[in-house]
Amino acid sequence: MSRRTVLSVILAIALTIFGVHSPVLALGGPQLPINEPVPDFTLPTNTGDGEISLSDYRGQWVVLYFYPQDFTPGCTLEARRFQQDLPKYQAQNTQILGVSVDDVDSHREFCDAEGLKFPLLADTTGKVSKLYGSFLTGMSLRHTYLIDPNGILRERFLGVRPAIHSAEVLARIDELKDAV
Repeated sequence: MSRRTVLSVILAIALTIFGVHSPVLALGGPQLPINEPVPDFTLPTNTGDGEISLSDYRGQWVVLYFYPQDFTPGCTLEARRFQQDLPKYQAQNTQILGVSVDDVDSHREFCDAEGLKFPLLADTTGKVSKLYGSFLTGMSLRHTYLIDPNGILRERFLGVRPAIHSAEVLARIDELKDAV
């Protein structure tokens, strides 16, 4: 176990013992609260006009997924699954946005190599990854946030398994659409 993980566990135990209520903590930082508006951001992308703002997708569900690095095995598998299920997301009025600290050129090459038809956003400074509690030692962590058409965070996925993650997200969208 890493030193940071041990310290996080000790902190969580101390907060529990002393009855201090804090925001949800995860590896990567404090998490945004469920059922609250998410912060808007604008990042460079490999598609369209070169920049995307989260607010561009108001009126749609958004799967905002953070991942460590283009062309790595887990990230490639996760992206392929999202691409494979893209028609199902589109049928649910849902936009997929991938975010990593890779630059726009890397994203362009990754999309071309894997046939990805959804935008990847270049968070080269890690600013947005940090804002969403998904940044650790120079890279984005594998976290996903499900945002409703009004910009409200409805679900977070912190223990992502790339092979089945897209199916989990689709199932949760179905559940939430019935409840919201």
